[in-house]
Amino acid sequence: MPNDVIADKALQTEYPSGIRQDSGAFEVCVAPMMDWTDRHCRYFHRLLSPRARLYTEMVTSAALVRGKQLRLLEHSQQEHPVALQLGGSDPQELAQAARFGAEAGYDEINLNVGCPSDRVQAGRFGACLMLEPALVGDCVKAMRDAVSVPVTVKCRIGVDDQDDYAGLQHFTETMLEAGVEVLVVHARKAWLQGLSPKENREIPPLDYQRVYRLKREFPQLAVVINGGITTVAEVQQHLAQLDGVMLGRAAYHDPYLLAQIEAALHGEPLPQRDDVLRRLRPYVEAELARGTALKHISRHLLGLYQGEPGARAFRRTISEGAHLPGAGWGLIEQAMAPCSIAA
Repeated sequence: MPNDVIADKALQTEYPSGIRQDSGAFEVCVAPMMDWTDRHCRYFHRLLSPRARLYTEMVTSAALVRGKQLRLLEHSQQEHPVALQLGGSDPQELAQAARFGAEAGYDEINLNVGCPSDRVQAGRFGACLMLEPALVGDCVKAMRDAVSVPVTVKCRIGVDDQDDYAGLQHFTETMLEAGVEVLVVHARKAWLQGLSPKENREIPPLDYQRVYRLKREFPQLAVVINGGITTVAEVQQHLAQLDGVMLGRAAYHDPYLLAQIEAALHGEPLPQRDDVLRRLRPYVEAELARGTALKHISRHLLGLYQGEPGARAFRRTISEGAHLPGAGWGLIEQAMAPCSIAA
């Protein structure tokens, strides 16, 4: 990466927040989700959870290396610990993309071996790579040689008719040989044909026991489980067996869950939802000054009052007003008002 790009403050923007940094644990992670876990979402999630490990949307190695779209690496210092998820299958291209990510300041580079979409398969990456563990191993080795930050893998328990433990076992052995120390496992297999990405998150049955068995047989490997986890109690149950839990849509649609998990695991006092939003104000105003439209930030806030009095009015006010010219912090204050009264 050219030095002027590395030094570009747009890649690592600093905002006032007072957020504590903690780059060590994989205990609680927020899954990479396309079109959702952008830099605005991650900043908001960090306000709710000082410790959770955050992940970018998947970025293809081709976009960084061949497309020179280094703007995709933009993030703020307050997001850490934060991982860059890459998609690709060319070892050298992935190595260069990983190098760009490490130079931009990411704490981890994660390889996507779990997404089942047709577009991803057409590029020969994602879940279809579970059928080519040797190639994944070569990719991981090349990435590890290129960077000093951890290189991790996110996979499924299997794909298509590869529906026995032996396939996952062989894949895991290959990852260990390549130097992987952390494996994130979505506890469903993926169907490469016949199911949409949404259906692949819901129809294949969950098999948590297979992931537990993996940890028992490979105790030297840090295993993080993903898939269908929606409550604090479920997080605690999985952590009794595994090294970490990764939440996806539950954390997005009900982001206050992240604060509740933080309180349950570490005794952190639960923040008031209004206070979380007010801590977001400096970020919102700084982004508006940079030319970011409010709608790009506010769409991630819609679930904050999930299940609370006034939640519907909060969502409606933001949804109807955030896209209008001149929309700013005042709209969020207006949206908060019914919730504050109800509280």
